[in-house]
Amino acid sequence: MANITPQPVAAYLSALRGDPHERLALIDREGRAEGLPLVYPETGALLHTLARGCGAKHILEIGTCIGYSTLWMATALPADGALITMEFDAARAARARGHFSAAGCADRVSVIVGDATRFLHKVSGPFDLIFQDSDKKLYEPMLDRLVELLRPGGLLVADNILWNGEVIPGYVAQKKYSEEDTAAIVSFSQRVAHHPRLYTSFLPVGDGVSVSVKRT
Repeated sequence: MANITPQPVAAYLSALRGDPHERLALIDREGRAEGLPLVYPETGALLHTLARGCGAKHILEIGTCIGYSTLWMATALPADGALITMEFDAARAARARGHFSAAGCADRVSVIVGDATRFLHKVSGPFDLIFQDSDKKLYEPMLDRLVELLRPGGLLVADNILWNGEVIPGYVAQKKYSEEDTAAIVSFSQRVAHHPRLYTSFLPVGDGVSVSVKRT
């Protein structure tokens, strides 16, 4: 659990949540046991809700890991929807494909393996929803391209905005992350908050989430 929401509050809200696919619990247990960088379940539920709320048919994700957040969004797509997800690690991408196949949504998800900074210039939008959960130092360098790929009125969502609370000076005594990554998150948050083509809200969900809508 991130160093943000008190445990009793998190437990209460978790008990209220319903998962859209039984495979999610399996991926969650698998990933947590290995210490993989998965989104928190409440973040996944938010992604599913946002995808449904904006009527998303085309989704782009940066940072697949083993497919947990991907499946949360893919289960919100209509039958003719499509999701492109990019993962640097080939082994993780292969495991994600296995989960998508087992969940019955492989036909809606395309996994691109490699450096997202290269592939971003080869994909074409517009996308209704884009989820950014890659290397934190790449958040800001990718931002303008992601905004270009987003349709007017579309949503750009970024995870780890609170970074275990370490973005707040003096809040966390024993830090988990590098100062470089923390500084990158802070810089990205400032940039997205003042981006002329976006309106952004910041939510204390999971490890902190920014939700930006592209201005029409």
